[in-house]
Amino acid sequence: MESDRFVTELGGPGDHRARGAGDGPEVVASQIADAVESLTALWSVAAQDASLRLSPHQLRALRTLEAAPGLNLTALADRLDIGLPTASRLCDRLAAAGLLERVPHPDTRREVQLWLTTHGQHVLGDIAARRAKALATALEAMEPAERVALSRGLREFLSAQAEARLRGDGPDGTGRR
Repeated sequence: MESDRFVTELGGPGDHRARGAGDGPEVVASQIADAVESLTALWSVAAQDASLRLSPHQLRALRTLEAAPGLNLTALADRLDIGLPTASRLCDRLAAAGLLERVPHPDTRREVQLWLTTHGQHVLGDIAARRAKALATALEAMEPAERVALSRGLREFLSAQAEARLRGDGPDGTGRR
């Protein structure tokens, strides 16, 4: 079968070409870095085509609050790895745009929780749909067997990453994080 031959050529059993110098971890890492850069550009263009243009920092803040609704400002700043004043100004702009609301914490009057508004949720949904469409368009240019191989490779990569995290391996393989 054609797809079996293609997968075999990508390093299946009996394919000795997969062990060539051009398939070493450093070469593949460089290829992945190029692909990530291309994907980042595709992501950015899709986000900029949305009805409301957001900076990468604004979009990241909204995505963070989508994943962890009700964070306070300090927790958001920590997750975004930015200073508290910067996070506060960022939230001011998002609130002014109607994407975010600050709600007093039910138990602690001095604390404020951050929540996406319905409009903020719709904007994130629009951006996600645009990104998915742009990615699907790029993937349509690939042969079906190539998409299958890419999907399989991505699953294996994510699995290897998860295993490394469980073992406590750092990104450089020394155990440091």
